[in-house]
Amino acid sequence: MESSGGESSSMSAAEKAKDRMERLHKLHLLRTTARKLNHAEVVAEDARNKLPANFEARQRQADWLAANEKGRAEAAAKGLDYDRIKLLNVSAVEAANNEKKKRKKNPDPGFTDYETLTARQYNRLVKQFPEPDMDKYQNKRQQVGDEIFYGGAHTISQGTHKDTPQAINNMVNDLEQQIMKRKSFSRRRTHNDDADIDYINEKNARFNKKLERFYGEHTAEIKQNLERGTAI
Repeated sequence: MESSGGESSSMSAAEKAKDRMERLHKLHLLRTTARKLNHAEVVAEDARNKLPANFEARQRQADWLAANEKGRAEAAAKGLDYDRIKLLNVSAVEAANNEKKKRKKNPDPGFTDYETLTARQYNRLVKQFPEPDMDKYQNKRQQVGDEIFYGGAHTISQGTHKDTPQAINNMVNDLEQQIMKRKSFSRRRTHNDDADIDYINEKNARFNKKLERFYGEHTAEIKQNLERGTAI
């Protein structure tokens, strides 16, 4: 009986030792795995820090453009209108939110000065330009030569360029839109026969009104003195 008890006790100790070694082995594997994952995360974070600040936004835009081009190609292959298909998948709430974002992003600042107005129109026209075709660019350069292609102020390049019908149509359409826009903002002013005539033509009259609007309160006394003949 005593020998049986001693044998059972020794087996129990061996099993405990085996169990302890197995747990230590598992802990060692977990530590090794955690170390590898931590190292991979450090490497990935370092790579992310080296990317440009707007990389994620550019990546999302690239993915959207790729998906858009793929959908447009599939719709064209089926003879469908891709823009119409996209609109069918947009809810009324999303359309309203998109319209609000557009108005917020591109608000109409109104008239400030002619320099700013010209700059806005220039930027608007530049955005309408298509993506440059580098093949046509290089072909044009080889046709006319670098001396004319990169000519300066005294280079005569007449006859080396011919506008395409599409470019001419775009110019005409833009001019027509400008004319229609001016008409929508134009209204006939009522003429006051009792008002003083201090202008020589309509343009000069508008200019005088602008002066009066901005500087009238500051020059009222000077104007009255001039009219009375009491100005010094």
